[in-house]
Order: sequence, then structure tokens, then C-alpha cells
Amino acid sequence: MKNLIAVLFVSALLITSCEGPQGPPGSPGLQGNDGIDGETIVAPSFEIELDFTAANNFEFFEPYGFNTLSSDITLVYILWEVNNGQDVWRLLPQTVEFNNGTLVYNYDFTQTEVSIFLDGTIDFNTLDISWTNNRVFRVVVVPADNVGRQDFSDINAVMAHYNITHFDKR
Repeated sequence: MKNLIAVLFVSALLITSCEGPQGPPGSPGLQGNDGIDGETIVAPSFEIELDFTAANNFEFFEPYGFNTLSSDITLVYILWEVNNGQDVWRLLPQTVEFNNGTLVYNYDFTQTEVSIFLDGTIDFNTLDISWTNNRVFRVVVVPADNVGRQDFSDINAVMAHYNITHFDKR
């Protein structure tokens, strides 16, 4: 029995190690999306300054003004503070705890627009204007077919990865 197993093993090894002529090339594959083959990936972006008021129901809709794919992902960052002359940007949503409730800066998006709004348990009319007026946001639309394991919480890393050098102000 041991001899039979040894003969089968040696036979299998000889059969799989044989060489022969190279076969014909396979058919070409489908053309990939731009960026996959080494082209620069474009992530459209812009910056907006908003006032959240009762008149606009504490939300703001901004049309992209450019074409997006249904698979694209929209990221929104808020200018949280300026620390020693350096802007500190935070990825939404961001939550602030007050004694009388919570405030959440949040957003959602479609293929044509982004909505930035206040959410939470606090009465928005009682907020100091520093929480509602002149709030600056940066919006980046990322091609979802190339997101990988990127850290989207760091706006500088996102800007570097997608070659964003400035944000058009709206």
C-alpha cells in the first residue's frame, strides 16, 4: 500500500511539472474606471459658509453643480476652531453636549446635492450664534471605487490623497 501511494505521488508530481507550448492569450478585459490604471483621481470639492436659523429650518441644501456617480461618497468637514493660527477641521457628524441637551452637526447627501443640518435634543433657538452663524464647511465628493482603507477623519490626508489644493468658495 505504501508503494502504491508513493507511485501515485511521484506520478502526480511528474504530470504537473511537465512543460508544453504556451497557450493562446486570453481575451482583453473590460476597460476600468479612470484612476484604476494610474490616472489622477479627481475628488470635486468646495467650501461654504452657513448660518443656521429658524427661517431655514436649521438646515441648508447645496447642489453639487457637477456630475457624480451613485457610488460616490460625500464627506463634510466643519471648521471647528483655529488653534495657534491653524484651522482644525472635523469630519461630520460632530456632537456637542450642553446642560440642556445635545447639538449634532450632521449631513446627508444624494447624487445631486448635500444637506447640512443641526440635529439633537437642544432647542436650536436657544443656541448662542457662535454655534449657528458663520459656520464654515468643506465638502469633498470621493469616488467610492477607490476608497480603500483611507482615514477620512483627517482632511489633510484626504486632500493629499486626492490632490486637492484649494476649495472653491460658494
